[in-house]
Amino acid sequence: MRLYPIVSMIVAIQLIVFLLINFGPYQYSLFHLMAGSNYYIREGEYWRFVTPIFTHQGFLHLLFNSFSLVLFAPALERILGKVKFLIGYLGAGIIADIATYLMLPLDYVHIGASGAIFGLFGIYLYLMYSRKEYFSRADSQILLIFLIINLGSTFISNESINVLGHLFGLVGGAALAPLLMALVPRRR
Repeated sequence: MRLYPIVSMIVAIQLIVFLLINFGPYQYSLFHLMAGSNYYIREGEYWRFVTPIFTHQGFLHLLFNSFSLVLFAPALERILGKVKFLIGYLGAGIIADIATYLMLPLDYVHIGASGAIFGLFGIYLYLMYSRKEYFSRADSQILLIFLIINLGSTFISNESINVLGHLFGLVGGAALAPLLMALVPRRR
């Protein structure tokens, strides 16, 4: 937690929200308030571009997203620093949620950190191709394989996955990466 406070904070918030939504006294109303409902966004509830990033209803959904964060996010938090990492994570998640709002029907409701996590992979892709000094060839190959597997599962899964959220999270992270890296000195 000391080494990666932002990643730890995000996982803790996700866990607290999960527990409150599934076991708290106001389960339904809290879920209803935090879910990314396109209808309510249209009605002016713009916080719903952010709150779905921290909202998970199923334990496996929470576990997989938290595991992905703990596994892949610490290196980016170290490279970018706390503030830029948080901006990249939330920025990619918000871009994914805005795309979901603009491209899916008004009755569409979504939750989960996947768009933000795919945004981290977008940042990694940018770094792998423009700032190669941060990753060994083996690290780059592992990241690419994991990304390909996740993109593939996005399209073949039977679960209700927000495909646009995943894709626009990835694109959003890659688009934010040059801005986030602008002041990060090159490694020698």
